[in-house]
Amino acid sequence: MSDVTGRVKVTQIASVAGRKPGQKETLMGLGLNKIRRVKVLEDTPSVRGMIRKVAHLVQVEELS
Repeated sequence: MSDVTGRVKVTQIASVAGRKPGQKETLMGLGLNKIRRVKVLEDTPSVRGMIRKVAHLVQVEELS
């Protein structure tokens, strides 16, 4: 297994207003807190799990 991991670009597309508290904290953990904020993150299982939890609030693009 190589040490090279992929990267994902995560963009927040919806507000956290009125969402469950866990979803708000998950977005903050991803480094997002306002609509149209973008973060480039390492593609790890923990990041994928966080993205899956808030999939309806973010847009994800694979980077090579």
